[in-house]
Amino acid sequence: MLKQRRFAVSEVVYRSYVRLERVKGPIRKAWLPAERDPVIFGVHGAVAEHYKVQPKVLEPHATTLDYIVAAAAG
Repeated sequence: MLKQRRFAVSEVVYRSYVRLERVKGPIRKAWLPAERDPVIFGVHGAVAEHYKVQPKVLEPHATTLDYIVAAAAG
């Protein structure tokens, strides 16, 4: 049986405050710290096809997944 270990958690050193707004369909605006303008999230390519986003609705933008991959690669 595994023993549980308890660790002390240090105080919070940073908290990110963001605001999100759904524009329409998959399009969202995100106001992020240190950015003057909102970041636009959406879908494109294979992701749009997977979610069956109609071409007439599609306004291609990077997905949240694209941002996560970019951040992890950073």
